[in-house]
Amino acid sequence: MTRAYATDEQYERWYMAECCRCGRRRHKAGTWPDGYVCRTCSDHAVRTRGTCPGCGQGRALPGLRPGDGAAICTTCAGFSQTFDCSRCGFEGKLLHGRLCERCTLTDRLTALLDDGTGRIRRALVPLFDLLVAMDKPRSGLAWLEMRRGQPGNASQLLRRLGLGEIPLTHDAFHELQPWRASAHLEELLMTCGVLPAADKYLCSFQRWLPGHLAGIADPEHAKMIKLYATWRVLPRLRARADRSHITPNIRRFAAEQIKYAKAFLHWLGKRNTNLASCGQLDIDAWWAENTEHGRTCLRAFLNWAMQTRRCPGFLSIPAMKVSRRAAMSDDERLDALGRLLTDTETPMRLRVAGVIVLLYAQTVSRIVRLTLDDVIRDGDTVLLRLGESPSPIPEPVADLLLEHIAHRDNMNTATNPASRWLFPGRRAGQPFRPDHLSALLNEIGIPAAAARGAAIRQQLLDTPAPVVADALGYHHKTTTRLRNETGGTWSRYAPGDHGRSPAGWTPRGTGDS
Repeated sequence: MTRAYATDEQYERWYMAECCRCGRRRHKAGTWPDGYVCRTCSDHAVRTRGTCPGCGQGRALPGLRPGDGAAICTTCAGFSQTFDCSRCGFEGKLLHGRLCERCTLTDRLTALLDDGTGRIRRALVPLFDLLVAMDKPRSGLAWLEMRRGQPGNASQLLRRLGLGEIPLTHDAFHELQPWRASAHLEELLMTCGVLPAADKYLCSFQRWLPGHLAGIADPEHAKMIKLYATWRVLPRLRARADRSHITPNIRRFAAEQIKYAKAFLHWLGKRNTNLASCGQLDIDAWWAENTEHGRTCLRAFLNWAMQTRRCPGFLSIPAMKVSRRAAMSDDERLDALGRLLTDTETPMRLRVAGVIVLLYAQTVSRIVRLTLDDVIRDGDTVLLRLGESPSPIPEPVADLLLEHIAHRDNMNTATNPASRWLFPGRRAGQPFRPDHLSALLNEIGIPAAAARGAAIRQQLLDTPAPVVADALGYHHKTTTRLRNETGGTWSRYAPGDHGRSPAGWTPRGTGDS
């Protein structure tokens, strides 16, 4: 027998209908008291939760009350079907086997992290607990389905972790491909404590370096660049990570140093010479042919080569040019500040970040590292810890900051519900990317560098440089230099101890009569 297939007309009649919620002709997801519903409207309605205005119970509210269209529960709406999970009883979106999304995610993770004995690998139990507890389990299910069928997707990586095929070390993750999926999983493992904490951008550089070295055709050049990266670039990155943190710009500059060192060796080869026989004429020719950025990136490589005697030590490297960006005028700064305080169309996180730049002269890389612990409540006063002593926040800004804290973005991912970052990022346990935040501020008319320059200049006109340094977290030498450039009144005080009266001087009214 040949199988009979439905005609287009029959398919339309059997499976398609006009949705009673959105009015579009879509596939039928079910028949509810108010009519046919499509899958999109059905999923949205079942995931809507709150207190039912009919019975006063906290439940899923997929129904609509006749008249005012208020969302109500299935009992009050007269549903003939239920949306209760057959395992845990949670009312919501049901998947295959009438299980809720959280129970489905639990089953998927249990199977993927199985060590071969029917139980989750002991070392991965913290990861399992972290993922199962996420606020939106459907996000976890979507992550497991991402790139399904392709090598290196999340499900395959988790399965290999469960079987012990991937060692629980940072070096093992740096060799995995695709790097984005492995990097995200590595951050999840650090967040739940399975892997020791490591700087995100240091890991990114270590993951990038082997692939870049493999692409260098000349084996002598590859050997030289590997030595330079191992003994100069990586130690400095690690020292920076131990001291504070690595920003995207620092990570990008480290990669640029490697790229320009490779380009310089290739350029020397085209001139029929090499690093050992490089002369001053070669250095001058490179400086003449390249931009200031290329010269800056190559400087560290040449210094390292001369110190390790891999090139002549008498070479003279031209001095670096320091370019200064023009700061905002104070009128422009005040206009921008007023706009951020009143413009409700601008995202809250950009308003708060912009105000911190304009008032407290903070770099974007420092702003994203602020935590909730840096915001101090002292009665009705709100303080922000930027330096040794917290800085008071004026009333309009304090209200804006507290509102931002109550409604922070990116709090529904697997790891961020308990995040302490003032500006949480999308990645596991990470703050907002400073380069991304800087670009967003620039789009709303707040160039971070120019705004910070205007803010610190105004602070130094009003307050002594040491006080500004302590309050805003600047080095006192930096504020002193900026004060001298600004020409504020505080720079005109005569040196010396002003707490002691000059010799032979007696205050009026205290001398001999």
